[in-house]
Amino acid sequence: MAQQAYEVTATRKRPQEFERLVGQDFVVSTLENAIKEGRIAHAYLFSGPRGVGKTSSARLLAKALNCESGPEPTAHPCGHCDSCTSIAQGKSVDVIEIDGASNTSVNDIRAIKDEVMYPPQSSRYKIYIIDEVHMLSTSAFNALLKTIEEPPEYIIFIFATTELQKVPATIRSRCQQFRFHLIGQKEIMACLKEAADDINITADEDALFWIARESTGSMRDAYTLFDQVAAFSGNHITLQKIREKLSIAGFGAITDIVRKALLKQQEEAFAALSELFASGVSADQIIKDSADFFRTLMLYKAGVQRSDVLGAVLSDIPQDIVNILSEEQIEAALKAFLNLYRDIRYSLSPRFEIELMFMRLSTLPLLTSPQALVEKLEDMKKGIAEGSIVVTAPKEPIRLEGPKQQIVSDSDKKNETTTETAAVAEKDEEVPDEPPFQEESFTIRLSDLPSIAEALRKMGKSSEARYISSIEKIEEKDGTFIFTTSKPLAYNSLKNDEKSLNRAIASALGENPLIRLHLEEKENEEDAFSAQMKELRAFFGGNIIRTEKEEENKEIEENYVPKHESIRINEDNGLYPEPDEDD
Repeated sequence: MAQQAYEVTATRKRPQEFERLVGQDFVVSTLENAIKEGRIAHAYLFSGPRGVGKTSSARLLAKALNCESGPEPTAHPCGHCDSCTSIAQGKSVDVIEIDGASNTSVNDIRAIKDEVMYPPQSSRYKIYIIDEVHMLSTSAFNALLKTIEEPPEYIIFIFATTELQKVPATIRSRCQQFRFHLIGQKEIMACLKEAADDINITADEDALFWIARESTGSMRDAYTLFDQVAAFSGNHITLQKIREKLSIAGFGAITDIVRKALLKQQEEAFAALSELFASGVSADQIIKDSADFFRTLMLYKAGVQRSDVLGAVLSDIPQDIVNILSEEQIEAALKAFLNLYRDIRYSLSPRFEIELMFMRLSTLPLLTSPQALVEKLEDMKKGIAEGSIVVTAPKEPIRLEGPKQQIVSDSDKKNETTTETAAVAEKDEEVPDEPPFQEESFTIRLSDLPSIAEALRKMGKSSEARYISSIEKIEEKDGTFIFTTSKPLAYNSLKNDEKSLNRAIASALGENPLIRLHLEEKENEEDAFSAQMKELRAFFGGNIIRTEKEEENKEIEENYVPKHESIRINEDNGLYPEPDEDD
């Protein structure tokens, strides 16, 4: 007796009636009502992710339209007649399935245009199911437009695609569109449990939960992964076997490493990380599992309680880590692992990158965002304004000017405390009030000029520091200090940089008074000019060769030419005296 051929779970569990189509209630109810009311469209467009039932729905619709159990189409095909059997096996001559990825040319579509002229052989409708229709070329789509807009009454087109945006709008507008959704984890787990019971295999719930999570909403992916796990698990599927055979870090392993890293147990954390690498877990898988871990914490911190959304069982979530980290810190860790996954392909050593990342997790509790700091400062300001936060000022504020503070030794403090205690004991004795502090009046003297000059030198104003010594008199008038000098050069230099002089006085004397520069004029202008020249000579340390006026007189004398002695050059290169204007 020949052994029966093995059939994969995805094929064996393909739904043969609308009631068995999981997670697509809207599609099922709409198609069933349309069939019952006889509102059959000439073109349908099924779109959605992979493995969610698009092709299965197309076959179910074909069976419902061509079932031989009744004179009219039925929403509940029998599944036993010749039409239903041949459609389920893919052998029906009136239901043609075409792979759009391998029939992309316009010639393939022209062949369909020729075939639609012939009615079905043994069924009510001649149905064309074109899978991955978005792979058709632009010319093929254009050739199909007229056919799907006004086909014969016995022709029905069913298009299936995973990329709806690649289907031209002219095609979409001629079809009834049905969008398929991802299937929930609970529905996938129920289907996996049923598949395990069919082949007499015991499966733990956490193992089925992991398979459903890894399938990311695709039933076909879940069945494919289930077949792989069942092949090495024997009669009992456990999560421990899955981790060992598929080299997966797992939620618990990542939790242990993160906890040790946060507690700054670097040696233990690196030892656990080395065990993962030694067990065959890839760097990409560790990063992926770490990102899943912090994603779960982020959602749980935000108040999500559904296990299918969290991607983990509530009992597996570490409450101690959740309490240590804030939402901003968890979000920063998740973003860091996502960036690491993108950058790992260019890394010198992926393992070094992962070890560095887990080492940085030890400082994660100290991480804060600028927004959090601003909010904290705002709360402090609000608390101070409301009085819930009391700011205590020092008893004796530090003075920036005036007499220096007296340094009190420990013995003086002890004596002061004893004196205060004695004063409290003698309540009847009246303690005289301390005299008010008399602040010394501020003044600027000529003796302060060297310290002001030193402050100017520290500011990089060496020339002004020299000119400050030219101040001959300082007078105070209505709160303004008048600096008087008889040297114009010093006056102009200090006047042009009066701000620097103000800063130097504030730095040297601890005050920032109002000042005004005054130039004492000389009676004779030439005497003032000579005094200025002498000042320049003293400043630069040289000899005066010639003044500007003397330089002008010399230039006039050198360039002077008598009127009749100027010459001109004629065309013959002859030299003739320049004639007078009167001539």
